[in-house]
Parts: sequence; C-alpha cells; structure tokens
Amino acid sequence: MKYIVCLCLAVVVSPAAFAADLPDTKTVEGSWTPIKAELGGQPMPDAILKTISLKLADGKYEAMGGGRPDYGTYSLDAAVQPKSMSVTSTNGPNQGKTFPCIYELNGDTLRICYDLSGTKRPTEFKSVAGTQLYLVTYSRKN
Repeated sequence: MKYIVCLCLAVVVSPAAFAADLPDTKTVEGSWTPIKAELGGQPMPDAILKTISLKLADGKYEAMGGGRPDYGTYSLDAAVQPKSMSVTSTNGPNQGKTFPCIYELNGDTLRICYDLSGTKRPTEFKSVAGTQLYLVTYSRKN
C-alpha cells in the first residue's frame, strides 16, 4: 500500500509543478513599459514604444499597443534554459493565438523574445531580419 501511495505522489509532483513555485512567478508580475524593441531585426521607433504597455498578474496579461488592448493568459517555465513563456490571447487583435517566448528577468528589467508567427519558441534573445521574432526589453513601471 505504501508503494502505491509513493507512486501516486511521484506522478502528481512533476518538474512543471515546481516551476509554478519558482520566484519568477510573482516577481514578473506588475506593469511594464518597453525601453527598446526590435521586430524582424528592425528597431521600433520611440514614438511607437511610448504607446505600448504590458501588465502581468496572476497568470493573466493586458497589453496595450497603438491604442488597441489585447488580453489573455501567460505561463512561465523557469526550469528550462533559456526560461520559457507561453502567451495566449483570449480577447483582442490576437484572439486565439499562442506565442511561444523566452524571457529573462533581472531586477526591474524584463526581456522577452516572442515568436509572433506562433511556430517555434526562440532559442536566443535575437530578432532576425526575415522573421517574426519580436525582442522587447521592458522596464518596471513605478
């Protein structure tokens, strides 16, 4: 009987369950503004950056860009390198789309590289010409 209980616990407690308890889960929460961004290897103009904001809380996000809000969910996996994130839009211009990402959190700076094609999680923090890789460096808003 003890063997069965231990086996059940081993199945329930997986690496993904530990990832949810890692410090990034709460530390990443807050309001963020981009300080620089590139899409397909091209830098985003400051005028556009000023229209973008990101709010993360309790596994949900609210993104504003060009006056159009986008809402959805996100999940983190800090157990892999680079750390990964998945972003799924539930309401807004990206509704129904999921974007695989990688992220890096360093104090009040959050760097995210999104694959806007939704095809493949990026492996490095680069935005390359001819791709839909969107690399953004955010600063925590006070």
